[in-house]
Amino acid sequence: MKLVTFTRENSREELGILRGERVLPLEELGFAFADMSDLIRRATPEELNAMRRAPGDGLPLECVRLLAPIPRPRQDVLCLGLNYSEHAAEAAGFSKEAFSLKTSAPVFFSKRVSFAQGSGAPIPAHADLTEKLDFENELAVVIGRDAKNVPEAEAADYVFGYTILNDVSARDLQTRHTQWYFGKSLDGFTPMGPCLVTADEIAFPPKLRISTTVNGELRQDSRTDRLIHGIPEIISTLSRGMTLLAGTVIATGTPKGVGMGEETPRFLKAGDVVACSIEGIGTLVNPVV
Repeated sequence: MKLVTFTRENSREELGILRGERVLPLEELGFAFADMSDLIRRATPEELNAMRRAPGDGLPLECVRLLAPIPRPRQDVLCLGLNYSEHAAEAAGFSKEAFSLKTSAPVFFSKRVSFAQGSGAPIPAHADLTEKLDFENELAVVIGRDAKNVPEAEAADYVFGYTILNDVSARDLQTRHTQWYFGKSLDGFTPMGPCLVTADEIAFPPKLRISTTVNGELRQDSRTDRLIHGIPEIISTLSRGMTLLAGTVIATGTPKGVGMGEETPRFLKAGDVVACSIEGIGTLVNPVV
């Protein structure tokens, strides 16, 4: 099942089920949740099954505006750095000091997100702050129930679903400051969507094609089973001594092909259009303005 957050004619935010080119509003089907985080926390298995079976034509996709599935995450988005070996190599080529792996343990950081925009919404260029704006297409895992001290063998039981997250990065800010937090957390740096696919739709762990185009040119093309640190390890490691609340978003890392990885780096500029695709989820499209 593909769940979405949407608005109609700039009205209040609603939840819905995406079926092809139509959206079924959950409220009209008799399901009442405050937002996607509330649904993740409170929806019972019986309610989720009823949603999957719900009849109805819904609204044409062109009549609604899709937002990020979780526009306002309850906590900072948790991220994996350098989690594909070829991306780790290209990053070290851009800045050995900033990106060389010094440990075999996962590299974690977080993004501050006041509002995550959806597909079609702009990525602000922040030209007054950065000259090296970059994209990172990532499979994002959404935690389905509070997780603490989770064994790797049980990690799948804590996954509610998956979405696409573009970990937009200001590379000059990222390398100037010892921590990556500022260069990853400017307003508009967390496009997410177009939907949240429930875990039952995708075999665990996901083995999905992940690809990105910029202005129609293929830049990234890989598979999500090439992660150095897989999803069971990520969830287990993060949940040791730290509670991952239901609705927590974890971005699992990006494959090679980002702008800084090219022999002559090619960074984003106003007018560019970034399209991040993951098999089984869809395509997240955002123009740079």
